[in-house]
Amino acid sequence: MSPTPEQVTDAITYHGEGPVWSPVWGGLRWVDMLAGDVLTLRDDGSVDRLHVGSVAAFVRPRTRGGYVVGLERGIGLADGPDELPTPLETLWSDPGVRMNEGGCDPAGNLYAGSMAYDKTEGASTLYRIAPDGTARTVLSSVTVSNGLDFSPDGSLAYYDDTATGRTDVFDVVDGELTARRPFHVPDDGHPDGLTVDSAGNVWVALNGAGRVRCVSPAGDVLSEVRLPVRLTTACTLGGPDLRDLYVTTSRENLDDPEPEAGALFRVRVDVPGRSVLPFAG
Repeated sequence: MSPTPEQVTDAITYHGEGPVWSPVWGGLRWVDMLAGDVLTLRDDGSVDRLHVGSVAAFVRPRTRGGYVVGLERGIGLADGPDELPTPLETLWSDPGVRMNEGGCDPAGNLYAGSMAYDKTEGASTLYRIAPDGTARTVLSSVTVSNGLDFSPDGSLAYYDDTATGRTDVFDVVDGELTARRPFHVPDDGHPDGLTVDSAGNVWVALNGAGRVRCVSPAGDVLSEVRLPVRLTTACTLGGPDLRDLYVTTSRENLDDPEPEAGALFRVRVDVPGRSVLPFAG
C-alpha cells in the first residue's frame, strides 16, 4: 500500500518545480518557474515569494551562504538567503530557449540544463558551471533537461532528459560524466525531477502520471507515491530527519486543472535523504 501524501499548501503555483531542503534558508524552498518566483515555506505554513526574473528555474545553496538560482538564460548569485540575485553573463542568446533544471556535484560544480519553450527536439544543452563561473557543455542535443543527482559515494549520476521517456545513469570518473546508459523506463508518465536518498535509491517524479517512484540502485521499483494531480514535477527529501518527501506539482497548460494542481505535497518515507549538495561558487 502506497503512503498517502499530505497537501502542504494551496494550489499556489502555476508551474511548481525544483524543491530543495537547506538550513541556509530555514527549510524548504522551491520555484514557481514561469512566474519567476522563488518560494520559501516557513515554520507556520506560510509561503514567502521572491521575484527574481522572468524565469526561476532552480535554486541551490552556496557554500559561502546565500544561493544560486537559474534565470531565463543563465544563473544569478545572492550572498544572503533572502537577497535578490545578481545575474551573471548569459549562457546563450536564443530567446526561444530557457533554463529548466539544475543541481550540484560533490565537488561544488553546478550542472544547469535548458529546454526550448516549444520543446524543439535537440535544441538544448546541459552545462557544467565551475565555482569560478566558467561554463562548458556536458551534453548537447538535449530536449528537456531535467532532474540530476548523484549517488551517496559520488560514483554515479542520474539524469532525466524528459523527452527520452527514461532516467539515465552515468559513471562519474575523475569528475566527468561517462558511460551514459538507461537506468529506469517507467510504464507511464514522463521522468521529470529526481532526488537520491541516503541508501542510493532514486526518487523520480513521473509527470503526467501523478506519481513519484522509488527505484533501487539495481533498478528495482521499491515503492510509489500517488498524488491527486497529474503533473508531478519534482521531489526532494527534507525535514529535521530528512524523511519528508516533498513533491511539487503544476497546472501548466491543463485544460481542466484539478483543484490541487500547483500545490506542494509531503509524505513520510522510511529512508532519509542527504544534505543538499551546494554550489561552491
